[in-house]
Amino acid sequence: MATEVTVPVLGESITEATLGEWLKQPGDAVAADEPIASLETDKVALEVPAPEAGVMGAHKVEVGDTVEVGAVIATIEAGSGAAAAAKAAPAPAKSEAKADESDASITLSPSVRRLVLEHGVDPSQITGTGKDGRLTKADVEQYVKSGAQQAPKAETGAATSAPVPAAPSQGGNRNEERVRMTRLRQTVARRLKEAQDTAALLTTFNDVDMTAVMETRSKYKDLFAKKHDVKLGFMGFFVKAACMALKDVPSVNAQIDGEEIVYHDYADISVAVSAPNGLVVPVIRNAEAMSFADVENTIGDFGKRAKDGTLTMADMQGGTFTISNGGVFGSLMSTPIINPPQSAVLGLHRIEQRPVVMPDGSIEARPMMYLALSYDHRLIDGREAVTFLVRIKEAIEDPARLLIDL
Repeated sequence: MATEVTVPVLGESITEATLGEWLKQPGDAVAADEPIASLETDKVALEVPAPEAGVMGAHKVEVGDTVEVGAVIATIEAGSGAAAAAKAAPAPAKSEAKADESDASITLSPSVRRLVLEHGVDPSQITGTGKDGRLTKADVEQYVKSGAQQAPKAETGAATSAPVPAAPSQGGNRNEERVRMTRLRQTVARRLKEAQDTAALLTTFNDVDMTAVMETRSKYKDLFAKKHDVKLGFMGFFVKAACMALKDVPSVNAQIDGEEIVYHDYADISVAVSAPNGLVVPVIRNAEAMSFADVENTIGDFGKRAKDGTLTMADMQGGTFTISNGGVFGSLMSTPIINPPQSAVLGLHRIEQRPVVMPDGSIEARPMMYLALSYDHRLIDGREAVTFLVRIKEAIEDPARLLIDL
């Protein structure tokens, strides 16, 4: 008897997804809860587990198809012997074509696949040590470390390389590659454009002397790590500073809903995290009530799961304010775009030594960072935006304020 594999509940307001890849082909043995396919939604990629052990039956949809929650995408045949395998074999022709392909990427888990694309390696050249010879993240990382990298093959249904006729050149290849945008990238593009079309965007800048935070971090990082088993980073300071500033300037933590303004008495801070498939913004909920250790643990967990592709819909729903740290990539200054329906985003940038005139008139080299607050001018006035940035600056330059709420 066959068991149907259906699209699981994807999260609040998410009703459909795109089939990203099949991890199991008809006739393959599968264990209960073993991933058999990956789905791409507007926010994350997730794996579909086998509901029970058996043999992979027919694929009901193809890679690239849009599927709704509850839709049947495949079947699992009972048993694991030759009879079950033979029963599963008569899959639709489109599934057989997929099974016959030699492209190793169709057997990769989403996290391994992202690692392969990130490093530009050919998965068929890597020896897998996982179950049934599947590649693991460790296999790819070891291969990359060895330096034996080659360009990856084009992914079935996702990318094709085609030479483009061009006028004679001085030499060298002139190829182009067309790659289908993931649902995540499409959603990011659409939402960013909607923000520009809907909100009255304006950006205000300030700079902050990072000396005090750097000294505090240097002094206590070892004790902090020993006690809380997590590193004391800069982001924890900015999250706590933002919570304090949002309390003082509540309009920055508000949003427009039709003809009404919705104010929040809590701070759900969205933290922009770079994932292999694009930018994601998981939410630190009730950050105002968290300790430094809680904040740092939450951020660390988000970063790890973003890289592994295991963030969930619930992780990214909501949020009242966003912090984006372009400084980790070397950005000196930028104008971040708000994440609707939020009304503001704080952009952090790289720390660099710059000459600063001190109160006594002397000039010193100080570790300075530019801050950028982009906001919806329909709701937030310039005075409020400047006040908010000043509150951030005061808290970072004198971290004791974070403890005594000044």
